[in-house]
Amino acid sequence: MKTSNLTLPIQKNKRWIGEFPRIGIRPAIDGRLGGIRESLEEVTMSMATAVSKFLQEQVRYPDGTPVECVIADTTIGGVAEAAKATEKFKREGVDITITVTPSWCYPTETMDQDPLTLKAIWGFNGTERPGAVYLAAASSAHNQKGLPVFSIYGRDVQEMTDSSIPEDVQEKLLQFTKAALVVSTIRGKSYLSMGSVSMGIAGCIIDEEFFQHYLGMRNEYVDMSEFIRRMQSNIYDEEEFNKALTWVKQHCKEGRNVNPVHLQRTEEQKEEDWKTVVKMTLIARDLMVGNPKLSEKGFGEEALGRNAIAAGFQGQRAWTDFMPNGDFMEAILSSSFDWNGIREPYMISTENDTLNGVTMLFGHLLTNSAQIFADVRTYWSSEAVNRVTGKELTGMASNGIIHLINSGPAALDGTGQQQKDGHPAMKPFWEISEKEVNQCLEATEWCPAVDFFRGGGFSTDYTTRGEMPVTMARINLVKGLGPVLQLAEGYTVELPQDVHDALDERTNSTWPTTWFVPKLTGEGVFKDVYSVMYNWGSNHCSLSYGHIGGDLLTLASMLRIPVSMHNVDEERIFRPSAWSAFGTTDLMGADYRACQAYGPLYK
Repeated sequence: MKTSNLTLPIQKNKRWIGEFPRIGIRPAIDGRLGGIRESLEEVTMSMATAVSKFLQEQVRYPDGTPVECVIADTTIGGVAEAAKATEKFKREGVDITITVTPSWCYPTETMDQDPLTLKAIWGFNGTERPGAVYLAAASSAHNQKGLPVFSIYGRDVQEMTDSSIPEDVQEKLLQFTKAALVVSTIRGKSYLSMGSVSMGIAGCIIDEEFFQHYLGMRNEYVDMSEFIRRMQSNIYDEEEFNKALTWVKQHCKEGRNVNPVHLQRTEEQKEEDWKTVVKMTLIARDLMVGNPKLSEKGFGEEALGRNAIAAGFQGQRAWTDFMPNGDFMEAILSSSFDWNGIREPYMISTENDTLNGVTMLFGHLLTNSAQIFADVRTYWSSEAVNRVTGKELTGMASNGIIHLINSGPAALDGTGQQQKDGHPAMKPFWEISEKEVNQCLEATEWCPAVDFFRGGGFSTDYTTRGEMPVTMARINLVKGLGPVLQLAEGYTVELPQDVHDALDERTNSTWPTTWFVPKLTGEGVFKDVYSVMYNWGSNHCSLSYGHIGGDLLTLASMLRIPVSMHNVDEERIFRPSAWSAFGTTDLMGADYRACQAYGPLYK
């Protein structure tokens, strides 16, 4: 099959039941009338308006629409006005609140005491009526009442008439808002397990307590036999299937077949395999989010879907021993485009690794971009590379590299064929051009599945372009501790073709490869690349575009998930103010103690 230029529309729609969470802006004020409150009304409301405008310009929901902010009807000088704001926010679907003030206010009378909202306070750094005093007092009140709050305080003193938002305040507003939106968005949604445990991988074992208590999500289950039932009973949109198959034949080119001759499938078998994997793709999507077309065919129950914001497919071995593998299904759904156009990627975890699926979900919702699912396969030292290839690793790769590779949902965005400011990138779908889609397809081959996929199928094969800033992350479950997050910010690198070939051929050369180099700090597990590989907690990881480690740390603190391993600079670590009460010299230890003290968000 050959790829060719294509014309694709951009598909924008909300997939899940329920509205996107809104952000409530609370302008708090010194309530003393007779000159004090009156002098502060305009500047306080101006702060609220500025924050609302800034967030609406900078943050988008997963469907590409701007985030929505709701400002309290009046400034909040006491408990009555605080209650009115809470009432309005409940009507407007507010899950996140940001309190702003340039002055002293009465903390317990004006604070957000709703235990279910995620909270931040921006206390204006000025000297006339310092909002920093309120910030400190209100943070203390929140901590005393067990309501974690994120404190935002600019480094430099501003004039009271200065309505701008300093850059350091902007960064914290964005970090808080992006993380809080993830928490609120996943609440009440489903993780759909399509099948069960694959090959004894512990991450496939559903821990419902983790999903329910830490994430506020529910678990849904279907057996993989549901795919066979739907294929045999034509429970899919047949018109879309024909459209999809035509698109696949035009744009998905087959790669080399590395199987011995006696295990190679005939052209007729491969033709049927393509039909099957396309049907599997339609069925998996319909299982996740439903499809009204099925109701028109008389399958009303199947048309509803499972309101799944993420899912996983077991595949090996119960399915792949006799049916085409799930690689095409997982890769295409995880990409930002298909035969229907350019659209938001679906989060599909190969081998139903639920913990990696959740990590992919975190990365996607923080960046609105696709994710790369991968095995953390091999650490290659410079010495080992020289022994095997006779060549030296140079540049960013000179300290060694980690080979990330897996036969599953490595989104085609991971080719690095999209661009941002002239450099390889993975972008939100609304920023992706038709040309970039075509380049992603051109850079990808679909190789006949290797011999241990006895049922056939096709695996994604590409090599990620170098010098993309990326963050590798993973959630692990530990008995007696619970969930822990680990992450490593770093870069993708490109190797000379002969070096790449020599290393890639030693494993499965028909799978997508990303060569990854973590940023080293010279300390702890980030003293060298080997230590990063050695201390990784599982065989899988999720790779997200950008250095989003700070956002992940903020998100983890909201969910009370401690972070066991990271290389984020201290100035980018932003957690609730209460975390400093658990220690200020050992931030990692303080994080563990705070998470243990507060417990899961939905306990």
